[in-house]
Amino acid sequence: MTTITRPEGDAQPPATSVKALDRQMERSVIGESNLKRSLRRLRKHRMAVVGAVILVLIILYVLIGSLIFPESSSNFLDTSKRLMAPDAAHPFGTDQVGRDIFIRTIYGGQISLFIAVTAVAVQLAIGVTAGLLAGYFGGLVDTIIMRFAEAMLSIPQIFLALIAVRIFANAIPDFKIGGREFSNTLVVMIIVLGATSWMRLSRIVRSVVLSVKEQEYITAARSLGLPPRRILLRHVLPNCVAPIIVSATLGVASAILLEAYLSFLGLGVRPPTATWGSIISEAKEFLAQGNWWYWFFPAVFIVLTVLGINFLGDGLRDAFDPKSLK
Repeated sequence: MTTITRPEGDAQPPATSVKALDRQMERSVIGESNLKRSLRRLRKHRMAVVGAVILVLIILYVLIGSLIFPESSSNFLDTSKRLMAPDAAHPFGTDQVGRDIFIRTIYGGQISLFIAVTAVAVQLAIGVTAGLLAGYFGGLVDTIIMRFAEAMLSIPQIFLALIAVRIFANAIPDFKIGGREFSNTLVVMIIVLGATSWMRLSRIVRSVVLSVKEQEYITAARSLGLPPRRILLRHVLPNCVAPIIVSATLGVASAILLEAYLSFLGLGVRPPTATWGSIISEAKEFLAQGNWWYWFFPAVFIVLTVLGINFLGDGLRDAFDPKSLK
């Protein structure tokens, strides 16, 4: 009886190696989604991670701090302790009427972040809509929207904001939400910041739509008789998500800085609502007296927030860049 032996080179590979090879082949066939690939790039971006950590810490600071200290303590006046330097009882010192700056930065941070986020929401609503309509319909619609956007871009944003705040500052009365009293200028500031910063976003969205609407699946959707609204929302808009996310992230930083500029000029959110910018505006009268803590701590929070957002925005831009092969 003849025994057939298997050559050494044809030895059966281990079962574990076969399973690993099968999984690798399956991944290569199925592929990796764009979202997972972008998130993987984002996690590898060190500065983006640093920025995200900074933002998380600041958000926890303003949220947890408001659970520990009531809002009434941020507006509590004690003139006997006015302009006190930082100590154990008042880590950030006190202001001109004896209010604790540490607690005021907590509630002021809430308002500053709220203004920035909601202003960017207004910016997205206007800019994305304008970019979609201009890019998809073209012709006269594109001409009117883009020429108007270019006209607004030719005027400095802070100048537009100054005029709008001056005109509409007294158009809305003060209001209360959840027992907290807010200045009427809070709503005005949100609308002004959003309505004067949508132009660049609309141009970005328009450029993406111009390239997407020539794709075969858009032509097929038109041939099937789908209405333009459905084509824009279901097929065109998802391709604009990446630049919208990056623009929105960086827009938050710009809104925080612009609110601080307006507050420093005396046209920001009025009392009793406090923001980081309004605290610095109050401190400008005492800069020459050596009361450095009055402006220093709110300024640090503004700088850290803007840096964190810019770091995260750079990471998002690189992560969603389709030309990146990392």
